[in-house]
Amino acid sequence: MARTVIGVMGPGDAATPAQLETAYALGYALASIGWVVLTGGRQVGVMDAACRGAQAAGGLTLGILPAADRAGMSAAVDIAIVTGLGDARNAVNVLSSQVVVACGLGPGTAAEIALALKAQRPVILMEMIPSAIALWQSLATGPLAMADTVEAAVAQIQQWLL
Repeated sequence: MARTVIGVMGPGDAATPAQLETAYALGYALASIGWVVLTGGRQVGVMDAACRGAQAAGGLTLGILPAADRAGMSAAVDIAIVTGLGDARNAVNVLSSQVVVACGLGPGTAAEIALALKAQRPVILMEMIPSAIALWQSLATGPLAMADTVEAAVAQIQQWLL
């Protein structure tokens, strides 16, 4: 039986301390349930924090790397997919995830949210300013939710996966 894969997307170098804390807790919670945590695989920001949280819970992490090698990969990535696709790997991130959780917002995360909405992947927004939430709500034609806590995000994912 295929494992459930949840994508955790968010800023790299520009991630805030609150976003890093939320991403770590989210990775931990998702892995505790037995879900695979998919990220962009780099050793910075939300990607690294979510993977570290998932590993701390004994979970499995999957990193979709932009380069043609493992340079810059998070030490908390269990399975690395080396793409050589650069930012185009955002489509792989989204399409390989059953649900996408965006923790914070940067240009790459915005691209991933847009791709997820276009592909009708369920999206959860966390650690995002109200104007950004309003933009995504105006564009959404599929499942989109906001979560103020990791517990709320997990509950929403469970509801969607039933």
